[in-house]
Amino acid sequence: MGDGCATMGRLKIVGVLVVAVAAVAGGSVALGVLGTPSVASVDNHFAGVSNHTTTVATNLTVTNPNPVGVQLGGVGLNYTISMNGVEMAQGDRQGIGLGTGNSTLAFSTEMQNDRIPPWWVTHIDNGETTTVGIDATVTSSTLGGRSVSFSQERTIETDLLSQFNSTETRPVEADQPLVSDPVIYINETRGAWDQENLTQSETPLNLAFDVYNPKPYPYTITKVGYTIRMNDVTVGEGETDRGYVLSPGQETTLEANTAIQNGNLDRWWVTHLQRNQRTDLYIDFYLVLEGGGEQFRVDLDAIDYQQEIQTDIFGNKAQYPTGNGTSAEPDNGSADESPDGDEETETPTPTPTETETDDGLLGGGESETETATPTETETESETATPTETATETETDDGGLLG
Repeated sequence: MGDGCATMGRLKIVGVLVVAVAAVAGGSVALGVLGTPSVASVDNHFAGVSNHTTTVATNLTVTNPNPVGVQLGGVGLNYTISMNGVEMAQGDRQGIGLGTGNSTLAFSTEMQNDRIPPWWVTHIDNGETTTVGIDATVTSSTLGGRSVSFSQERTIETDLLSQFNSTETRPVEADQPLVSDPVIYINETRGAWDQENLTQSETPLNLAFDVYNPKPYPYTITKVGYTIRMNDVTVGEGETDRGYVLSPGQETTLEANTAIQNGNLDRWWVTHLQRNQRTDLYIDFYLVLEGGGEQFRVDLDAIDYQQEIQTDIFGNKAQYPTGNGTSAEPDNGSADESPDGDEETETPTPTPTETETDDGLLGGGESETETATPTETETESETATPTETATETETDDGGLLG
């Protein structure tokens, strides 16, 4: 009987303590003593890409400073990723249960690839610079709707055209049976983005060549043609019908106003990720010449442009590579088209545990602003070039036979 009374007494004491703890917790919430959960860190990486979407794996660590765990409940999360202010994806999750201390939540989110062209316009307009912004807000309805925000930024830069600017003199050979090579010299090349005429559909480039005619007779240039490829995707092509006359022994400036068609850039983005965020930019040129009673096409192999572009959007592509980083040179556009369907290319990276699928996208990388600078590719010319700028008329050894 005594033991029973003692047991009953202990149960009552325990019950009183539980009620007291609950009362203290409730009072702390009412008085605003308990802290609001906050975002401690965000880490994500590209985990796959298809023709239409890009998968991003994300680990979000939330800190709950309170002694009470999942009993709080009512925790919501809003997050947005933007690139130069262009919203790439947004998510909203409610009812997240948290333990005490740090809790890591794993997500798998999708980004629509058609967001790439609008971002590209801002990237060029901003001097080939992009700020990747991640904004997350944690709100607890249990704590009176109080919220804590978390922001993170990372800067990426590219340099697509600077290497096109060159004062190197390069001979151009026609490789024609009735022509003595070189037919012309290119003394200088210049290129710049035409930001004033930049639109959502087109990215114009203003290119110019200083061309010297070494022959004792004039040439007429009837067309200047170009093709722009990024990896194996043709993003722009065309030709100008403006005519030029290259006088004997004179230098003439040719203008080639080219353009990237922005609607093709979502296809380029797929190849960029498949090559571990690496792109080879190609610009191929040709001229249609008339001289000595003949007309022929001349491919300007001497000035065909190639530039490597590298990005590291989240700052961890070495840890989570997407593809092998290699790119084959395009073969006259035969590989321009993306595969049909929407089969996703996965990356050899670990899949987050307890992955939850959402329609948002969380950013990663360091909290400080970092810059990923592309690696420049040096192209060696197999054709020997004159050591001095070609400015004087050379004696022709036959030239074009009219």
